[in-house]
Amino acid sequence: MIIAHPLLGPRDASEFVYLGDAALIDRPDWQAPDAAERFHAYGYLRDNPAGAHRELWYHEQGDRSWLVVTRDTVTHEISRVELARDAARARGRGR
Repeated sequence: MIIAHPLLGPRDASEFVYLGDAALIDRPDWQAPDAAERFHAYGYLRDNPAGAHRELWYHEQGDRSWLVVTRDTVTHEISRVELARDAARARGRGR
């Protein structure tokens, strides 16, 4: 599988480490009244979708960047790759 790195161009997936659901970018508010329940869901409850899914990948064998890769889990076709910092900023995080 080839990942089109936004800064470095096409790279083999063997250079990366898969880290799971990109929803991990949206960490719960630790001061919320229901913080314990939110952190339980954040840490332990995951979907296992068939189809398009946003995932975190870490470029371990390269520039050590974090990427959000939108990949079809059935066909492995990648439809979008973005730097995780840009994805977080676009969602109102990382200020």
